[in-house]
Amino acid sequence: MKKPVKITQTIYELNEMYPEFKEAMIEAGFEKIANPKMMATVGRFMTIEKGATMKDISLETIKEVFESKGFALINEEGDVL
Repeated sequence: MKKPVKITQTIYELNEMYPEFKEAMIEAGFEKIANPKMMATVGRFMTIEKGATMKDISLETIKEVFESKGFALINEEGDVL
């Protein structure tokens, strides 16, 4: 079973839940999140959804990377994307 990742939950919260989450984020195009200071500051309010918009990365691309790492992206209602 894949680990659920809510696209509206903060990057910091998801990283605390799943230590391997950060590697998936980096592979999906969020390289700066590798910096612990970025995770501790920006990560506390940034979500996958907001980050995708800011960096112009499609949710489909993020979904593919996350699925390959054992995660399932879900929306606020809990539906798998």
